Amino acid sequence: MKTDITKKTGATTTGLASLGRRLALGAALVALVSTSGGSIAQTVPDDATPAVGLDIPKNLQIFGKVDPNIRKPTAIVNGAVITGTDIDQRVALLVAARDLKLSPEEMAQYKLLIARQLIDETLQIQQAKTAEVKLAPDEINKSYETVARNFGKSVAEMRVYLRGIGSSERSLKRQIEAELSWNRYLRRKVDINVGDEEVNAIIEKLKKQQGTTEYHVREIYLKADPDRAQEVFNQAQQIIGSIQKREKGEDTFGYYARLSDATTRATDGDLDWLSETQLSQLPPTLVEAIKSMTPEHLAGPIEVPGGFSIIYLVDTRKVGVADPMDAKLTLKQLSVRFAEGTTQAQADARVTEFAKLSQTIHGCGEVAKVATALGADVVDNDSVRIKDLPGPLREIMLKLQVGESTPPFGSAKDGIRSLVLCGRDEATGPRIPGVEQVRTSMENSRVNLRANQLLRDLRRDAIIEYR
Repeated sequence: MKTDITKKTGATTTGLASLGRRLALGAALVALVSTSGGSIAQTVPDDATPAVGLDIPKNLQIFGKVDPNIRKPTAIVNGAVITGTDIDQRVALLVAARDLKLSPEEMAQYKLLIARQLIDETLQIQQAKTAEVKLAPDEINKSYETVARNFGKSVAEMRVYLRGIGSSERSLKRQIEAELSWNRYLRRKVDINVGDEEVNAIIEKLKKQQGTTEYHVREIYLKADPDRAQEVFNQAQQIIGSIQKREKGEDTFGYYARLSDATTRATDGDLDWLSETQLSQLPPTLVEAIKSMTPEHLAGPIEVPGGFSIIYLVDTRKVGVADPMDAKLTLKQLSVRFAEGTTQAQADARVTEFAKLSQTIHGCGEVAKVATALGADVVDNDSVRIKDLPGPLREIMLKLQVGESTPPFGSAKDGIRSLVLCGRDEATGPRIPGVEQVRTSMENSRVNLRANQLLRDLRRDAIIEYR
């Protein structure tokens, strides 16, 4: 893995995150064939009939014409039309933003998911308008500009990008409109009050749990009847292999989690942070697996009642205790790239020389001298958290003293590097949240619960016609 500590700019697959998780869902592949035509019946001359091995008659007539501006509806939600083009454009943005590689069957599944999302958005926009929640065009445009900046693009460049991947400004702005109008509607209609007694009770509970371990877990659950157990087990193994290879993009786990048979599919399989008490409520096989795992690792397929689970342990932490992984480091990075055509023997010799000289560094004041001797580049960064580094480097940095350097690391493609530790600001203070932090968290949780209830009511009362 490439481990440059320089800050990067430009388009990223997380460009939509600033508008919430839903803006990470995008738009799809659309190919529109335009046929020009004048009269209702057109005649194609003999010499224009191609020899393609099909039973196409000569002197054929085409009755009517194809108008590319006509979009047949896929669904009509309380009178509002959702077209196949709407769905295609959303899937296209999703595929491009997450660099997904989908089979035709997987593409069909995604279109179903996007269709449901578009129906929900339509209901949200309609409900907000019913409550006279109004959005100025400037509000939508400003949010759109924010998304464009997160992609490292101007508004004009974003327009070209969206068209290039088969999406459109209209599709993305509709998603923004749904997000903003629904949030404003909730703020107006949902009144949540969290009393001081509730907040204090939570804080006292956290204090009692101080020092215990919490686990951030994601899951994929696959239901399996007894007669399909082996088939589902094999399917789970294939999913694990795909996740490890990241075959569906950066967050391959999230891709498969959305196809999970558990309710956590709505959150890309995220169970959030689980306390020891919450963890104990899971099936024993899952508890055993999670407690034996190290962060950023997969486990599975694990047999559980009714099927199999795949577990990903994102991280662990101690309640109310400063996490050593939150320490901020001041680093200097030495890097040497291999010239094109470098042989393995030459690369090995270069690595040996790099390792020898980098270990002579005794403090960051000597970095420039060693870099000159090696012909290496130097990059400074004074605010790198240990937890933001790749796993193998984290373990080294936890043990490294100021002035010491890491062993060389890298690859034949990216060259070799070493990090020199110039300073360390240890994580300080307990992590028991304050009164207002707890209150805000509880209010947000209850607003989300109420929002889900409202959306279920809207779905139940809606008139939806599929075409």
